[in-house]
Amino acid sequence: MGPNPKMRKEFFDSTRSSPFPDEVLERVLSLLKSHKDRSAVSLVCKDWYNAESWSRAHVFIGNCYSVSPEIVARRFPRVKSVTLKGKPRFSDFNLVPENWGADVHPWLVVFAAKYPFLEELRLKRMAVSDESLEFLAINFPNFKVLSLLSCDGFSTDGLAAIATHCKNLTQLDIHENGIDDKSGSWLSCFPENFTSLEVLNFANLNTDVNFDALERLVSRCKSLKVLKASKSISLEHLQRLLVCAPQLIELGTGSLMPELTACQYAQLENAFNQLKNLSTLSGLWEASAPYLPVLYPACTNLTFLNLSYAFLQSHELESLLCQCPHLRRLWVLDTVGDKGLEAVGSNCPLLEELRVFPADPFDEEVIHGVTEAGFLAVSYGCRRLHYVLYFCRQMTNAAVATIVQNCPDFTHFRLCIMNPGQPDYVTNEPMDEAFGAVVRTCTKLQRLSVSGLLTDLTFEYIGQYAKNLETLSVAFAGSSDRGMQCMLEGCPKLRKLEIRDCPFGNAALLSGLEKYESMRSLWMSACNVTMNGCRLLAREMPRLNVEVMKDDGSDDSQADKVYVYRSVVGPRRDAPPCVLTLSGL
Repeated sequence: MGPNPKMRKEFFDSTRSSPFPDEVLERVLSLLKSHKDRSAVSLVCKDWYNAESWSRAHVFIGNCYSVSPEIVARRFPRVKSVTLKGKPRFSDFNLVPENWGADVHPWLVVFAAKYPFLEELRLKRMAVSDESLEFLAINFPNFKVLSLLSCDGFSTDGLAAIATHCKNLTQLDIHENGIDDKSGSWLSCFPENFTSLEVLNFANLNTDVNFDALERLVSRCKSLKVLKASKSISLEHLQRLLVCAPQLIELGTGSLMPELTACQYAQLENAFNQLKNLSTLSGLWEASAPYLPVLYPACTNLTFLNLSYAFLQSHELESLLCQCPHLRRLWVLDTVGDKGLEAVGSNCPLLEELRVFPADPFDEEVIHGVTEAGFLAVSYGCRRLHYVLYFCRQMTNAAVATIVQNCPDFTHFRLCIMNPGQPDYVTNEPMDEAFGAVVRTCTKLQRLSVSGLLTDLTFEYIGQYAKNLETLSVAFAGSSDRGMQCMLEGCPKLRKLEIRDCPFGNAALLSGLEKYESMRSLWMSACNVTMNGCRLLAREMPRLNVEVMKDDGSDDSQADKVYVYRSVVGPRRDAPPCVLTLSGL
């Protein structure tokens, strides 16, 4: 149960400034799902602020150091669901020290005291120990949803504690974590009378799981809608799981490599044929042509096909896409080549999101891959496309201009030309006009990643036209400080700016003094920023946390990695020695 009515009355004890009764306000506010909308509503007047605080059931915290758990608990006394993000995104690329921080445990201690009724916790890039998972499992009796994305520090022992103690668990989503995968026996810790699970994702675990325990769990949980299995699940085992759960909406298969007898093949095909409601298909490790047809019966209603672990060739992709007439999201590896993307353009008229990942991003001699030709083919056939992440090794200005002309509704445009400083390979000109076309044409653009040979002209275009841009990622680009200044001056909605290996220095950094407090964060690494520049920023803007991470053997005067973010609690107290926190207070 939440706080009692007496607490509620005291909470609303204020000078009335709204004509609406508290109950009416709470009812209206409960209809708002966006945390941005709710935050805006809370600024109307004191009564609306109080009503929004009291009625808020979910809170999103984009940076665990921007606020303290104590402040969150005072501001929102009835929260049942928390989403909490920790380390900067560049921790995914090993640019953040392993012991950087973002420990979830202090948050859990406060939540146990203030939110014993907590039901959902979603963590991203947080440090999570087995002790924290056990604490979570024991202290929140009605806990239902745990999602761990890109977290580290825990092992399958922690998952065993969750399975043992969380009697009402409905979702366990473990994805892309740095987990110590000790054994697969944790699945046997779910009690034999446990039946509430609706989502189970352990796709990125490496060790063999206790399949008998998994099969019993899946067969008991009749409401299971999402099952994403690890690579260790064979085709034979997959067939047995599908027989237990024909109601699945999302499926992540194991490996498609082991050979099957004709009888086993027929049984597997029949099991897929029973998945009448399947909308998402992923996994498909080691997929090979002979076994792709078993998937066809389940492809009719697919809206999301994730092939980011399947090394498919163009003809294999084409044969699969022919079975997916309603596809809206597609993730593939660049092994499909331009021919494979031509098949996307021919077969996926409803496609809204495309992600093309490199199969081997560090092999400069790679002979496969995709080019501007594949991207163009998609843009001609998929006019509804509004989200793209595209890794390639060559691109032209003319191609990008044509692509955005064909698909002007892009909200997310992330073009990653993998060779740093690569010009337009036809004209040998910088790629400035390509991104100028993107920001001029795509007026709804919210996220942009730029790459290739870029001068300050690109950033002048961004500052002039990208008025709805919220997140910008820049690497190996720019000519001078002027480039960064244009971005900071011209993008009124900018919230996250990520920069690496660019020539921007102190003047560029300090040009954002009036901007940073309205942003969530700034990241700069391998730029020309000095320690003195960072100290000046901290002195001028004392409400910002300015953190500098030093590389071994680097010049003492240089600020190798700089992370700037707003915070209402001041400098954090758990920074390791390799992180210098500069304070203007």
